Amino acid sequence: MDTPQVIAPPRAQPGSPGTRPDVTPTSGVIHVSIRHVSGFTVIGNHLAQHDGLSLIAIGLAVHIQSLPAGAKVGIRVLTDRFPESEARITAALRELEASGYLHRSRVRLPDGRVVSRTVSYNQPGATAPPVAVAPPRQPRRPAHTEPEPAPAPAPAPAPPPVAEPAAPPLPAPVHVPTPTAPRTPPPPLPRPHKPTEELLRSAAAVLADLRRHAPQLSLTEADITALTPGVAAWLERDTHPGTVRHALTSDLPTPVKHPAKFVRHRITALLPPPLPGTADLAPPARRKALVVPLQNCDTCDRAFRATDPGHCRDCRAGLREAAQQERDDPGLPRCA
Repeated sequence: MDTPQVIAPPRAQPGSPGTRPDVTPTSGVIHVSIRHVSGFTVIGNHLAQHDGLSLIAIGLAVHIQSLPAGAKVGIRVLTDRFPESEARITAALRELEASGYLHRSRVRLPDGRVVSRTVSYNQPGATAPPVAVAPPRQPRRPAHTEPEPAPAPAPAPAPPPVAEPAAPPLPAPVHVPTPTAPRTPPPPLPRPHKPTEELLRSAAAVLADLRRHAPQLSLTEADITALTPGVAAWLERDTHPGTVRHALTSDLPTPVKHPAKFVRHRITALLPPPLPGTADLAPPARRKALVVPLQNCDTCDRAFRATDPGHCRDCRAGLREAAQQERDDPGLPRCA
């Protein structure tokens, strides 16, 4: 009875969830944590695990909170800093404003300048700190004043804590750019076969008159010079100027960002074919049937159809039989 009985194990088995905080879990995320000494920002779980913000908004809030005071956080600066588009960054900033993590305003300074001010809150609902104002310059003291006492020596800094051994860094993901297909060049602008001075003048007048009917299509003088051959090709094909105007100004998109490119596209894509001539519109001539004339047989005088005179079918058969008999028996008398 002097031997101790060991009933319970001295510690929990490794891998049992919920037993000890330092036990490595068998699944899920595994944290490798090292205590930061400098260059870190405290982020609350209410932001890092926010269930109403997008991942871009959470990352943008963490980035803004890590910046020093006075750093530029405009949309253009953030677009140059991150690969996301301007629209996605703008939407993320609006999410942060709606959740109370960000406030943007326009403030007029005492010198009259208007600047953008962005206040970042690490906790929604906190009050904004007062804006610091530069203190006024102190006048110089005269030379006969007594010198100020020397400042007290600063206490010796405490030794930094020993950092735990860091885990080997994971390899950075390699970004492979997505290949993009080459852009297809636009089709060439149509040109007239015989560009006369009167034709080009009429085409330029049609282009200059477009802004009266559609103010969105206000073309510059250089655009009119470049597009005149295309409209001249329409007029050369017997197209009325009103028809050209209607084709270029109907069903316009809103807004028309590039009027010259839009007009060039319609001139090229809606080019009508040349008008057909009178001979092309005439019905095709009916082919006359070939009529074989009647002939009289030279032997029996019977009528039959043939292009040349001669013997009818029966007489031709009889002549063939007589010729065959003559070849078979040359001694037989010939028929008259």
